[in-house]
Amino acid sequence: MERPIKRDFKRPTHINDYPVGPQYEAGFLAETNASWRTFRPVIDLDKCINCLICYMVCPDGTIMKREGKVAVDYDYCKGCGVCAHECPKDAIAMIKEEL
Repeated sequence: MERPIKRDFKRPTHINDYPVGPQYEAGFLAETNASWRTFRPVIDLDKCINCLICYMVCPDGTIMKREGKVAVDYDYCKGCGVCAHECPKDAIAMIKEEL
């Protein structure tokens, strides 16, 4: 069996040149987050510029674009905060979950 060909990574110059995140919309994980999340991301759509960086960096693929707006599938979001950390406009706040 041959090894895959190694290719050098070339940093994209435009957002449209980045690979598109997960292959499926959220909801294809084996289980929901089972309510153990401490913080959840809340998107301020007035600040959001639809750059989709949050979509690309979400490790669980729970961020998607619906009807022209970014949305989070809270059933599968684990609350890691990567999206909020990487948002260039601080449009995502990590809000403490209420019981």
